[in-house]
Amino acid sequence: MKISVIGTGYVGLVTGVCLADLGNEVICVDIDKEKIKKLKKGKPTIYEPGLEELLIKNIKEQRISFTDSLEYGIKNSEIIFIAVGTPQSKTGEADMSAVWDVAKHIGKYINGYKIVINKSTVPVGSGDKVAEIIKKNMKEKYDFDVVSNPEFLREGSAISDFMTPDRIVIGSDNHMPAKIIKRLYEPLNAPIIITDIKSAEIIKYASNAFLATKISFINEIANLCETVGANVQDVAYGMGLDKRIGPKFLNAGIGFGGSCFPKDTIALVSTGKKFGYDFKIVKATIDINKLQRKRFINSIKKYYKKKLKNRKFALWGASFKPNTDDMRDAPSIDIINSLLKEQTTINLYDPVAIAEAKKIFKNKINYFNNAYDALKKCDALIVVTDWNEFKQVNMQKVKSMLKAPVIFDGRNIYDLNYMQELGFTYISVGRKSIL
Repeated sequence: MKISVIGTGYVGLVTGVCLADLGNEVICVDIDKEKIKKLKKGKPTIYEPGLEELLIKNIKEQRISFTDSLEYGIKNSEIIFIAVGTPQSKTGEADMSAVWDVAKHIGKYINGYKIVINKSTVPVGSGDKVAEIIKKNMKEKYDFDVVSNPEFLREGSAISDFMTPDRIVIGSDNHMPAKIIKRLYEPLNAPIIITDIKSAEIIKYASNAFLATKISFINEIANLCETVGANVQDVAYGMGLDKRIGPKFLNAGIGFGGSCFPKDTIALVSTGKKFGYDFKIVKATIDINKLQRKRFINSIKKYYKKKLKNRKFALWGASFKPNTDDMRDAPSIDIINSLLKEQTTINLYDPVAIAEAKKIFKNKINYFNNAYDALKKCDALIVVTDWNEFKQVNMQKVKSMLKAPVIFDGRNIYDLNYMQELGFTYISVGRKSIL
């Protein structure tokens, strides 16, 4: 099929490359000329395992091309994916300006029947609005259909999530476009749900809000475990064996971040408010997530009896999760900013997110290309992101490089008994502190 994907951010680029790999003819469109230059050379503008190899392969096979011309992309495709950003606005709602702008251009340049697909995460009712804008901006009358096809890509495993999805959701109020989009995805051999547009739009927000709620729930249990001296990992394991609950998203820690859960939960609350409904559980999920970061920061302050001035801390992990360089709403930002207010020195190491961290903190902190080098003469190590390379480090070496054998672990990646045997002061989340 002839496809254009408008927007080469995280969702757009992964979608475009994967659809090309399935044998389609894909045009990726972005108004950022620098992005397009890099992509034409086979250089991804985001970090995602396996993406560069797949990009280069499909450029060589001439199944994917890149342009900064919306007109070219719209006129030379049968299916148009809208995959632009919908960041959180000042009011908490999704900022839909980029989506509306693309719809306006589709109306302006449409030259035949098109299926327009909302791939961006959009609030309920957006499909109707996109159709309205396209019609309003048409110079000549052409038939088109708007379809909702939400993405469920996890950063760090997006290629496999696209190629082996749990489900594919197609929201359409007409049978014919739904049938065409179903055919597009049939090679993936995944369950395909066909529903109306509004239901499809809600499925995405409901899924993310529920997963975020699981995280905040286990973090509340972790807070109780800390208070009474229980172990949240044992509690989560016992819960997760119940098939009705399952083990996923029951890892206690310093809460969720990234480009989806924070903004999508807030957007869902805003949507409810708009239609006169109060999302009490989702609001509590958001509040608990904010609390987790504060509790972790307070555990550091409590250990040092609020005397943090002139202390030096090694911080491992800047991205909001492993296998990505994304720092959007990452817990590391709040933790670093809080420690900087206490006039501390921060030595930061992250396997791939240092460039992103420099954009945020500039020269306010120190940056390292090696985990061990960041430890030199530091008062303590703070673990923020659970990268695999942090899980099997030489703990004797860590101990020898720190001024004092103190670790604050926001992701519970080390065994309590092992840390006690090695003589560490070890403070984690929802588990007994080793002091």
